[in-house]
Amino acid sequence: MIISRKGWGMNLPAGISSLQRTDRWIGSPLCAILTFLRRICESAAPVGPHQVRRILFVKFAEQGSTVLAYPAICRAIEMVKRENVYFIVFEDNRFVLDAMGVIPEQNVITLSTRSPLGLALSALRAVHRVRKIGIDGVVDLEFLTRFSAIVTFTTGAKSRVGFHTFFGDGPYRGDLMTHRVLYNSHLHTSEMFEVMVEALTRDPAVLPTFDFTPYSNEPLPKFRPSTDEIAEMEALLRRENPRMDSAPLILLNPNASDLLPLRRWPAPNYVELARRLLECYPDLFIGFIGSPAEAVPNNRLADEVGSSRVIPLAGKTTLRQVLALYTRSEILVTNDSGPAHFASMTPIRVVTLFGPETPALFAARSPNATALWAGIACSPCVNAYNNRQSVCRNNLCMQAITVDDVFKEVTGIYDSLKRTTSGNSSAE
Repeated sequence: MIISRKGWGMNLPAGISSLQRTDRWIGSPLCAILTFLRRICESAAPVGPHQVRRILFVKFAEQGSTVLAYPAICRAIEMVKRENVYFIVFEDNRFVLDAMGVIPEQNVITLSTRSPLGLALSALRAVHRVRKIGIDGVVDLEFLTRFSAIVTFTTGAKSRVGFHTFFGDGPYRGDLMTHRVLYNSHLHTSEMFEVMVEALTRDPAVLPTFDFTPYSNEPLPKFRPSTDEIAEMEALLRRENPRMDSAPLILLNPNASDLLPLRRWPAPNYVELARRLLECYPDLFIGFIGSPAEAVPNNRLADEVGSSRVIPLAGKTTLRQVLALYTRSEILVTNDSGPAHFASMTPIRVVTLFGPETPALFAARSPNATALWAGIACSPCVNAYNNRQSVCRNNLCMQAITVDDVFKEVTGIYDSLKRTTSGNSSAE
């Protein structure tokens, strides 16, 4: 899921599929033209690694991946210091960077997505600003998209790191990078991002081969809500359900938007899961969360549960409020989406349901995160090489995860939390 400061939705001008078509039909020829120009302009450029003083990360969408990039960002800070690390992102997705607090706010460069023309103009302004700053190292974190490769090339940076399809094994994006990295589908995404930053220190002539083992045990970023934010969240919960008080809360995120619908667990399953949890734990409350675009279907699911201990919260929280809500709640159950990664910045336990993509590459890197994946023969079907698209129209991989499976996992975690709390109380 992609989030914004005002809500949980992203104002894409024509939807994900339209952007992908534009990236293919316009991006491909542009990459070819720029590759030709690069070979003319950089043919006499000196070979070997360059000293990098300022590093720019390019990651426009799917900001859950930005949380996974935290170790890579920390490595960049080690190399050039925090004030010399920059980030380009769609303006509706900069929130997670602000919440992480790892990059100075003034170093976050945003692109408008309100219209195709606005996107093009803001991209030109961003490139102009980057050139003015004097960025000499760019790391393109996007998975083989042409637009990010074009932006990376036009920054004029001497060192440009990005994924390259060496044998036509993925979408064509020209030859615009100085440091060409092979996408390794056997490395977790966070490790792959770390490899990309390390590539800046190597001679591009030897890449994609180099002797580096990613560490990726960097401590996760922590979101710490202010006292006012905690009080504001408690007031919201009491307003929505006066019986709530300090009762334990489990959050369900049905993720009912049109963004990558193959990732959805069947909506009725969330209703059944909520009913079973409420029956099992008489003191428990359930909150249904989601973006403003998901408010109607998600809150309808909350109503279908038919309990006074269910709180319909979809569309009623800002992004900082939902992070504060995570810190107050026990467990989050969600499809594979941004909230699983954002929640990893808080103490909440997260159960993430995977299907079209694999937790081996995209699971949240947190000891509090649990991934459920059926592992049927056709799963995963979505990856970087097929531009995150699939011919599937019936997500059996998600349907194969039963309510029993999720109920067993959630009750196991919840019982463990209760035992820990009870043990701490006895010790006091």
